[in-house]
Amino acid sequence: MRWSSIAAIYTLFWAMSFFLVLPFRLRGPGEDRVVPGQAPSAPPLFSFARTAKWTTLVAAVLFGLYYANYVYQWVPVETFDWVHHPN
Repeated sequence: MRWSSIAAIYTLFWAMSFFLVLPFRLRGPGEDRVVPGQAPSAPPLFSFARTAKWTTLVAAVLFGLYYANYVYQWVPVETFDWVHHPN
């Protein structure tokens, strides 16, 4: 696989992982205060750096699994050929 393909696919995994990580926000001590006018479910403090760190970790694991499947063909492409066109 070419480096440009690796970078493009990892970027897609990172963007997808960002939306997977967003709902999981860990609250630290003292972060349970609600600001007047704010929804109770809204996070009191949003840290893009913390979210980006977790997103990078999740994307690296998912991309590692994807690349290992690409190399070792655990699930080959033929598995997803549901039409079965005759040759």
